[in-house]
Amino acid sequence: MAMEKVTGLIDHVVFRNEENGYTVMVIRLTGGKALTCVGTFPSVSVGLTIEAEGDYTDHPVYGRQFTVRSCIERMPEDQEAVERYLASGAIKGIKAATAAKIVRRFGNDTLRIMEEEPVRLAEIKGISAKKAKEIGEEFAKNSQLRQAMIFLQKYGISPNLSVKICQRYGKDVYQVVQENPYRLADEIQGVGFLTADEIAKRIGIHADSDYRIRCGLRYVLNQAQGEGHIYLPKAVLFARAGKLLGIDSSYLDKHLMDLQLARKVVVRQKEDEERVYDARLFHLELDTARMLLDLKVRLPLDETVFERRLAGLEADTGLVLDCGQRDAVRQACRNGLFILTGGPGTGKTTTINAMLRYFAGERLRLALAAPTGRAAKRMTEATGFEAKTIHRLLELQGLPEEEDDRAEQQIWFARNDENPLETDVLIIDEMSMVDIYLMHSLLKAIPPGTRLILVGDENQLPSVGPGNVLGDIIASHAFPIQRLDRIFRQAEESDIVVNAHKIHRGEEVRLDNKSRDFFFLKRYDPDQVLRVVLSLVKDKLPSYVGAESFDIQVLTPMRKGQMGVERLNVVLQRYLNPPAPDKAEWEIADRVFREGDKVMQTRNNYQVEWVQKGANGVIIEEGVGVFNGDMGIIRKISAELSLVTVEFEEGRFIDYALKQLDELELAYAVTVHKSQGSEYPAVVMPLLSGPAMLLNRNLLYTAVTRAKKCVAIVGDEETFLRMEANVRQQRRCSSLDERVEELL
Repeated sequence: MAMEKVTGLIDHVVFRNEENGYTVMVIRLTGGKALTCVGTFPSVSVGLTIEAEGDYTDHPVYGRQFTVRSCIERMPEDQEAVERYLASGAIKGIKAATAAKIVRRFGNDTLRIMEEEPVRLAEIKGISAKKAKEIGEEFAKNSQLRQAMIFLQKYGISPNLSVKICQRYGKDVYQVVQENPYRLADEIQGVGFLTADEIAKRIGIHADSDYRIRCGLRYVLNQAQGEGHIYLPKAVLFARAGKLLGIDSSYLDKHLMDLQLARKVVVRQKEDEERVYDARLFHLELDTARMLLDLKVRLPLDETVFERRLAGLEADTGLVLDCGQRDAVRQACRNGLFILTGGPGTGKTTTINAMLRYFAGERLRLALAAPTGRAAKRMTEATGFEAKTIHRLLELQGLPEEEDDRAEQQIWFARNDENPLETDVLIIDEMSMVDIYLMHSLLKAIPPGTRLILVGDENQLPSVGPGNVLGDIIASHAFPIQRLDRIFRQAEESDIVVNAHKIHRGEEVRLDNKSRDFFFLKRYDPDQVLRVVLSLVKDKLPSYVGAESFDIQVLTPMRKGQMGVERLNVVLQRYLNPPAPDKAEWEIADRVFREGDKVMQTRNNYQVEWVQKGANGVIIEEGVGVFNGDMGIIRKISAELSLVTVEFEEGRFIDYALKQLDELELAYAVTVHKSQGSEYPAVVMPLLSGPAMLLNRNLLYTAVTRAKKCVAIVGDEETFLRMEANVRQQRRCSSLDERVEELL
């Protein structure tokens, strides 16, 4: 459907977010009629005329408005419009009074004078020769930006992205875009290969361009990071790139060699497989391996003293340790780097408590951390010692302004190799969630002599981000490890724990519903499954587990399909948080966000600011950063301010501009992968059919172990049995273990 066109003079701005350019403004059409326009604009100058393309929509507060998809600014033509433009602040150094003087002096010739003879502005009382020159330079800069914006919009580039491109390349923007638009994909965040490729097609660059093929190869490698891969086998890379580029993969060898010579990629041979790494990720893994080995030191330990102190600790605290747990405490004392792993109910928390109290008795400084706020909170409750998220422990400062912010490893932590952590012992829980970027940043902040204890369940799903850090460290066989495998008596009373271990071992799980905390409700029709899921979450489980409906989490293996996250969230929102007169809501694309909705952050945002509020709304701390998988509740939607306020864990409040809502999604149902590190009073899991690669034992085990008091699976028992029997899972291409072995 063709877009509508409107032309009008910018009358006033209702709301503007300078960070992303999202603007609500009113323009005056021919005849004086007012029209509210919304969209992303690099700059907004009252008095300028815009020619805009877009669509009309109806807003619950502002009424009929025009959503701008693209626009071109025109300089004002009459004296009144020129004065309004200059008085708007568009030109640095000119305020309303000065604007009036300039227009009175030069009249219809004002803009020509500012462009061609800016020194004449000094004829006006109050404007020095120096200031006249500065105003002329500012006017020229604005003019260049407008011309560049018009040029870029011809190629379908959004205004917001155009600003970034202009800031990066300045007057060279025309040459860069016309000669090699694929540079944009390499050098500017927000421009991917597909965007650059579309620009290249419009310019007329050939499909077999060297620039295009090299950019396409790197794009495929970067996309693989989203699947958790550090590298791709050369055959897989060429197959994917050939399909993307529409060329025979046999032509790609030369271009891969060019990328090697340019040090953009690293190629390594492993037995009969060639592996291709993005150079940044290869060196990140290598550096991580080096820092791990730097911590691999053997510390002196007097066994007699150790046994006496541990016995005293058990007597004082009531902790009772078995042989495996005692060995874990011993190894934590004896080694600079130690790994503790085990499934649910095997006593990891008791062991951590024993370590903490032993080290505290030695008067060592202690620090505890976990990847998510929810996991850190659980760690604090279980140990009585304060635990932080890893990002807060490292004192996240956001992204350096002067750096290209496209790579996650460039985020800036105040704690690093130049300003290390001040602790003697550091314990990190839920290590299976830690990706290579975060592990590298963590290790940079750990000084020599610090004991690092990594705790996790090696059978959980690996991290959402790239790498398989915990699994690879264990697979390297280079560091001391203690596996806890005994299920303690109290845990044996929980069928959640018992069945989780049966699933891991591939043993039969009884689905007869004689359990008090593990239920399987057999249903075979998708609509029946949905009705049962809704009944459990809304009516039956809250009182059974002593929790609110919002605390009960629906987990599903997939995003799409009848039992996928997207459909489940629409249904669950309708019944758990229906529309009401006292609840503001906002519709964006095909989604509705409503006050009271349960939401999840879907990407790492290292720059967003948050405030932590205590009693009576008093701000007790401020910081930056919200991360993929963080969950919260929408507390307020302000259409007037175009803001959505979300409360995340630990009382952290974040204001989202409406244009940022693509970072949020409803979280009544989430994928099992996104639930890592979390624990819920009850888990409900709809289970019918799906891709075999997703429906595997590892995923089922992870889902079950997220529940504290109750698991309810609704669906087909044959799918459950196939899932338990399926030990295949997508191979994660990572090689931290190999880098460790090489350095050894």
